[in-house]
Amino acid sequence: MSTPQTESKRNAGYQAAGMVEDGMVVGLGTGSTVFFAMERLGERIRRDGLSIAGVPTSYQAAIRAREYGIPLTSLDEHPEIDIAIDGADQVDPAGNLIKGRGAALLREKCVADAARRVIIVVDPTKMVETFDALVPVEVLPFASTSVSRRLSLLGAVPTMREGVKKDGPVVTDNGNFILDCSFGTIGSPRDLEAKIAAIPGALECGLFTAYGEKITVIVGEEKGCRVVSLR
Repeated sequence: MSTPQTESKRNAGYQAAGMVEDGMVVGLGTGSTVFFAMERLGERIRRDGLSIAGVPTSYQAAIRAREYGIPLTSLDEHPEIDIAIDGADQVDPAGNLIKGRGAALLREKCVADAARRVIIVVDPTKMVETFDALVPVEVLPFASTSVSRRLSLLGAVPTMREGVKKDGPVVTDNGNFILDCSFGTIGSPRDLEAKIAAIPGALECGLFTAYGEKITVIVGEEKGCRVVSLR
């Protein structure tokens, strides 16, 4: 049975899929809302002959895209992407994001950086005035302890993400670990992102603060969706 949140996600994903034009290279994020966009893109490919190529941000996204009949390509083949569709854990009024619940943040940031336009699809619960969610940090396994110590000095409470139906830590598609970091309320996400990036062994974090100018946020609601104006 469909829930209001499911309908919100579907409406946002379908709206984003409608913004994709014939011939585009499309970044495909990881997560349930993006998968609704893939579902609609697959329908457009079968019904309308839409011709696109997708750049998946994870093995999961690639598997789902193939199920929907979306042809795949890579950043090697297309270092510039027309449009990327992705989700977020939180979005603030300036268009900053926290991402990484699906442990695909490193590839998602590569795709966002390569894209001319980034469409973020969320349900209303993801829109916040100030960040307070966990910030995932992808770390080199060799340096996970030292990175954890440095993050603690920045005020974080870091926790190694553990697998589900698997003993031990989550291993990303890149062979790394994830530290989920609680910073409490984050007053300056841009500064925090820069400080995390300066830690040797911290490969990427879930704060996305550099892409506000090319981000469009679609907030799905039970009866439709709305495009949020960012300030």
